[in-house]
Amino acid sequence: MKRFNIKIGALLSSAALMVAVSCSDDFLDVPPVGVLNESQLQTLAGLEASLIAAYSQVNGRANRLASPSNWVWGSIRGGEANKGTDPGDFATINPVQRFEVNSASGDIGAKWNGAYEGIARCNSVLRLMANAAEDVTEEDIIRIGAQARFLRGHYYFELKKLYGDTPYVDENVDYGSGLEEISNNQDLWPFIEADFEYAANNLAPTQGQVGRVNSWAAKAYLAKAYLYQGKYSQAKSLFDDIVANGMTSNGLKYALVDDYAELWRGEHDNNSETIWAYQSAAGTGSVNNANPEFDLNFPYNSAAPGGCCGFFQPSFTFVNSFRTDANGLPLIDNSYNDPANRVKSDMGLGSADPFTPDTGNLDPRLDHTVGRRGIPYLDWQDHPGASWIRNQPNGGPYSPKKYVYTQSEVGSFQDNSSWTPGYTGLNVYIIRYADVLLMSAEADIETGDLEAARGKVNMVRERAMNSKLMRDNGSEAANYKIGTYQSAWSNPDMARRAVRLERMLELGMEGHRFYDLVRWNTVQSELDFYFALDGQLLSSALGGAAFTEKYKLLPIPQDQIDITGSDILIQNPGF
Repeated sequence: MKRFNIKIGALLSSAALMVAVSCSDDFLDVPPVGVLNESQLQTLAGLEASLIAAYSQVNGRANRLASPSNWVWGSIRGGEANKGTDPGDFATINPVQRFEVNSASGDIGAKWNGAYEGIARCNSVLRLMANAAEDVTEEDIIRIGAQARFLRGHYYFELKKLYGDTPYVDENVDYGSGLEEISNNQDLWPFIEADFEYAANNLAPTQGQVGRVNSWAAKAYLAKAYLYQGKYSQAKSLFDDIVANGMTSNGLKYALVDDYAELWRGEHDNNSETIWAYQSAAGTGSVNNANPEFDLNFPYNSAAPGGCCGFFQPSFTFVNSFRTDANGLPLIDNSYNDPANRVKSDMGLGSADPFTPDTGNLDPRLDHTVGRRGIPYLDWQDHPGASWIRNQPNGGPYSPKKYVYTQSEVGSFQDNSSWTPGYTGLNVYIIRYADVLLMSAEADIETGDLEAARGKVNMVRERAMNSKLMRDNGSEAANYKIGTYQSAWSNPDMARRAVRLERMLELGMEGHRFYDLVRWNTVQSELDFYFALDGQLLSSALGGAAFTEKYKLLPIPQDQIDITGSDILIQNPGF
């Protein structure tokens, strides 16, 4: 402290001498090094840089629980996956999967913080445009503003799904004062709709750079917002337009890629199925440009891809759902968890113990989504079972496959610059065309067009038929049998069950499941069904766990309530 005071004194003495020999103190006005002032950010280059910052926050910026993949909030809570790994690793996820969190639980505010950081960046762009420099045209203002509002709509959509109504802050709020006075007593849906509507009306149908959102992405997100609110007619109108006319940001007509496996390979990023994806990159000098969340979600073994850490293990219930009947159709009556229909696993066996994989009928998407013993794990080797599993009793016998890099992608779509090689440059889908087709099928059913829904589900299933995992000798890796729905759909309840199960089979482990169950109002029955099997087989991790209605939403983080006051920031019911 003494040394610090001496330095200050010396500086003040020097300043006094300089003032004595100068008649102006303008030289003291030196801009901070490495900091841009507002006038610099109001130029076209400054606005573009600020917009890129708003885009970059989409991946959560090194916060694994703030990412758009929603691997914890959507998939683990949805029963598709268990936390996996060891109970002591990232222990704050344990009460999440058991539905035992409270408002002070660790990491409960991860998504809150990440989303509001994104909102702040979007609002910054919109505020700066109000006093744009002379090199900014009206066309630039519309183009940049529409992207900023799309991104803001995305961040608020994520908050709405997870916490319900949260404080709404736009570019007109003075960030210097008054933020602590904003309540969460307003419905977020009208604000979300308004941002997506503006983006849909003002964005170009194509973009010069992949990754930038276009008008079709905005229409898709707006339609999704309508669907979540039960506005089926509005959703159907937009979905019909997207299916008939929509195109990717780089001008490709929306279409399912030929091979399901291509969706997860870096060389096929920004394909015809990409409506909006976070653009990831490896080897840039910062792993924050890659996927910060998936470095944990790899098989647990130094010889396995990633070398760490055994998280995000597919559940028994999820794996069983890929069982098909004699016609190759899924068991939409949920009988797939019956003992006779369960997929054979190596649970309880060591890698040296004899094991023969399941020989029953299976949807091939299982083996593009799940790593299981005796089946090729991408291009690495056959999954060896227990030697790639960190703790079988805690997570089960399965490993995730989506967003795992192949051996041939090492050094290109995989980053070796950090503590683990598990960071990848594989893009993360936020909305893809198969998702839109199945959401469109839902809207068709709820507006009475069951046959249109059947056609869209069959499109998704026909693509899956072309994607059977093959061994090096040309044989199928398992007994794959998948068919389409041949009979006309006339029963809405049956049609709903078919579409809802198809979403899990097609979009499994992509973070949608829990949110789907909540909006369908089937979350209690489906999670009871999941816990009945997985809770029994993984009693050390899930025994005694149960879902209750209050967990449809997360609690508002207690630290936020402490800042604002419980009379302003209202806690969700039950917490």
